[in-house]
Amino acid sequence: MDFKDQILQLAVRAEKMLPQIQTEEATKNALIMPFIQIMGYDVFNPFEVNPEFVADIGIKKGEKVDYAIMKDGEPAILIECKHHLENLDPHNSQLFRYFHTTKAKFGLLSNGMTYRFYTDLVEKNKMDTTPFFEFKLSEIKEVEIAELKKFHKSYFDVENITNTASELKYLNELKIILNKEINAPSENFIAFFTKQVYPGVLTSKIKEQFTPIIKRSFAQLINDIINDRLKSALNQEKQKDAQEAIKIEEAQENAQSNIVTTEEELEGFYIVKSILRQSIDAKRITYRDAQSYFAILLDDNNRKTICRLYLDHKKHLAILDESKKEIKYEISGIDEIYKYGDILIKTVERLNKK
Repeated sequence: MDFKDQILQLAVRAEKMLPQIQTEEATKNALIMPFIQIMGYDVFNPFEVNPEFVADIGIKKGEKVDYAIMKDGEPAILIECKHHLENLDPHNSQLFRYFHTTKAKFGLLSNGMTYRFYTDLVEKNKMDTTPFFEFKLSEIKEVEIAELKKFHKSYFDVENITNTASELKYLNELKIILNKEINAPSENFIAFFTKQVYPGVLTSKIKEQFTPIIKRSFAQLINDIINDRLKSALNQEKQKDAQEAIKIEEAQENAQSNIVTTEEELEGFYIVKSILRQSIDAKRITYRDAQSYFAILLDDNNRKTICRLYLDHKKHLAILDESKKEIKYEISGIDEIYKYGDILIKTVERLNKK
């Protein structure tokens, strides 16, 4: 199971377990420890995951952080855990205090469902007040899984993560601002866009008039982008289906070109045809040759198989019963087909009723 599937599986399990998780300790055991394991760290090895890591703060001794992920004998990521129902907003100050007393480059604050990653982008060795990366386990997106994977033990590289942390932080903050402005546009936001299309003076009445127009514009723009992507995805799927159909057709043509109808198979066909003349019009009896057998059909319909001839090695006459299961009769030569005339006639009578 790959990393993405493991994270998605944890999300499904977490939703089911939440009603049974009553304490912070249960949150750690049921949600956060499995998450750390998925990240590639051995939660039972204190050289990798050190629980109750001591982070002395000035004169306060014995201060502990829930977990420290270790690298080369030093803490690399400090993890502070809360109950899954707790709001994380008031709690980053506790992690903030631990951060500057250790050599850890990253802090993680989590309640098992929301995960916030912090570093020191604003001031070196001082944890930022806002996370540079955040995701919710129940709503995790493809792009977030790709970012999260950078913290996996196999890919963890402090410099690499730090280089992208700044961009991630500003990207997330801008997304929040844009989302807020689209849903409840501020006066400056309204004024900025109105000026682009309205040549007159921006009075309060004009701004009020343009507010719903701008909101609708963004809503329609987003819908258009989504529809375009859906159309593109559908077109790609159609192209893929068409290519698959061509491949299948080519494979069938290649298989057909390798089929050689033998004189013995044709002689067997004529024997069956002569047996059935007394029951039906002989013109209705046809054949189709395949790589493994020679099929004799009624009305050139492969759903109305009268019999199959296997003449390559051991010779057999095969009849399909009502459940399409083959019943094989061994024959020493094609003349023995005459021995099964009654069975062939009954088979045709059954097929003719369909």
